[in-house]
Amino acid sequence: MNEEELVRRIHRELADSYDEEMELEIEDRNIDEATGEPSKRSEEEKEYRRQYFQELFRLQAELVKLQDWVVASRHKVVILFEGRDAAGKGGVIKRITQRLNPRVCRVVALPAPNDRERTQWYFQRYATHLPAAGEIVLFDRSWYNRAGVERVMGFCSDDEYEEFFRTTPEFERMLVRSGIQVIKYWFSITDEEQHMRFLSRIHDPLKQWKLSPMDLESRRRWEEYTKAKEVMLSRTHIPEAPWWVVQAVDKKRARLNCIHHLLGQMPYAEVAHPPITLPHREYHDDYVRNEISQEIMVPQVY
Repeated sequence: MNEEELVRRIHRELADSYDEEMELEIEDRNIDEATGEPSKRSEEEKEYRRQYFQELFRLQAELVKLQDWVVASRHKVVILFEGRDAAGKGGVIKRITQRLNPRVCRVVALPAPNDRERTQWYFQRYATHLPAAGEIVLFDRSWYNRAGVERVMGFCSDDEYEEFFRTTPEFERMLVRSGIQVIKYWFSITDEEQHMRFLSRIHDPLKQWKLSPMDLESRRRWEEYTKAKEVMLSRTHIPEAPWWVVQAVDKKRARLNCIHHLLGQMPYAEVAHPPITLPHREYHDDYVRNEISQEIMVPQVY
């Protein structure tokens, strides 16, 4: 392979890696309710998306620097993502983690507690996922389930609810005192925006799996969730672990704003790395590569 062909293939590989971001955007496509097909984008929308990707890639490069600093400094970070159903929490988590090392930055999205976990100390199953030195843990919903879903849906008693508010501030102060930085985001959307996003999921076969009976019930109980959110923010907003509210009606702006804000929460700096040199491959005269049986080959349909 000559040098020109090698450069061309490297550029193609880089382009393929960035195409992953374009593929994620399928989740954000606008569906025409009359035809069920993706809506056509105006020139203004195309320019908006171009600027979005340009800034997103820049911020993701900064996230890589942040990751290197976290590892080098042995920092410990917990980031909580809370908000109503369809608020866009999963979308921003995907963009944060997309180019990071999953051994350094991992996502925790716990299912409903099982019978054994219901008898544990409430924070016990979350504590097992807390970071060690040099790790970032993102909770896609967290112990704040008790202040939201469990309260509204009647899954906890009044005593358990009050105990949560007595315990949570001290629990988070304990985390901070132990050296874990706690960052809490609430993604805020309007009544109308959630209504539209639920309709989009109903009409999009690629999104219908996201709609659970609990999601549909949350739509009916919008006002109860609002009251629960207001109580939660007022009773757990502490100096050691304050709440940060992300305006999330515009998904793309919400992602950029959240990542930009997250980068500003840590005094990271670029970590110097020694230059990387690809070693020459060794060749041995007695080595012969065996042929792979066609019986186990995946058919090349594409």
